[in-house]
Amino acid sequence: MTEIYLIRHAQAEGNRFRIMQGHWDGGVTALGRRQIALLSDRLRDLRFDAVCSSDLYRAMLTASAVYRPRSLPLFTTPALRELNIGPWEQLFFGNLLHEEPELAQRFLTDPANWRLEGAETFAELTDRAYPALEAIARRYEGGRVAVVSHGVTIRCLLARITGIDLRDREKLPMLLNTAVSVLRWEKGAFSLELFNDDSHLDALPRRNWGSTATLRHRPLDPRTERDYYCACYRDAWLAAHGDLRGFYPEPYWKAAREHLRLDPDSVLVLLDGDKPVGLADLDPLRASEEGCGWLSLLYLIPEYRGKGYGIQALGRAVVGFRTQGRRALRLLAAEDNAAACAFYRREGFSCVGEEAGSHGRLLLLERPLTERRDDL
Repeated sequence: MTEIYLIRHAQAEGNRFRIMQGHWDGGVTALGRRQIALLSDRLRDLRFDAVCSSDLYRAMLTASAVYRPRSLPLFTTPALRELNIGPWEQLFFGNLLHEEPELAQRFLTDPANWRLEGAETFAELTDRAYPALEAIARRYEGGRVAVVSHGVTIRCLLARITGIDLRDREKLPMLLNTAVSVLRWEKGAFSLELFNDDSHLDALPRRNWGSTATLRHRPLDPRTERDYYCACYRDAWLAAHGDLRGFYPEPYWKAAREHLRLDPDSVLVLLDGDKPVGLADLDPLRASEEGCGWLSLLYLIPEYRGKGYGIQALGRAVVGFRTQGRRALRLLAAEDNAAACAFYRREGFSCVGEEAGSHGRLLLLERPLTERRDDL
């Protein structure tokens, strides 16, 4: 009998930003790293004979919770990767649901009949991952093995093992980050002993782990949306400083028009469905000589703050500038804007300088866009 601890990876950037991540090899969030530490504590007293994982970073880093404390080697294989979603890689959920609603809904509710040119089908995923899992069980006959993979991949494996239809999201929901499922391999067959257990994370606050908010975005139209841009900037200024002293909209609007001239996707209207709820202004030039991207404005209307939407807005800047090869993201925040400074620090920004503003000190905040990967 072989015992397999089948584990989903920790929270990754795609989960946090609400973007599609299949083979896209994004980073792991700060919360994800805390989840990995708690997973390691949970498994501390168990003996493992081997550790295997997908060869994507988010899975390998999660596997370190098991192999590092035991000084075991890590065996990786692309057969355990997430579903290859081809042209959907790095698309934001909100945009996908708006632009391809029927196909996106089929992906969620009828995966067996989902087809997308350039992507794997769920059946093809199962046909590559199941033999790999079976080979691991045979290779370590009589032992205990940790196997770290991905949400859709694990669902497909468990659907084959249990006979539960992938459409049955009540009996077979999406696996939680670092959740443990335990399989028993005996007489050439798997049985499921434990499913989707993340009780080791009970000490963590669950708020906004994976907000179901699905903002979408579109480029701002400079011909018709000047007033919207200026109103957003005005409200952002008021929230930051408490009054409008020193606020003159025209210089900011002139800069935004130049950003749009250089890159039509640099100024984005954020929407919930068809309702405009915010704005992101990404300066294509500022700090570029230092290899940095610059976030001129990140704004949400008041009722969308503190509900998990801000990270989706920030994700546009992180993904956009990383795709351009920038090493870091920078912005200025008023020192007395406690809410904004706390948000940015939670999301990995640190203060690297300061300058004088019309209402006091402005902090120069920076967040790396390239993650160190020497922790495997």
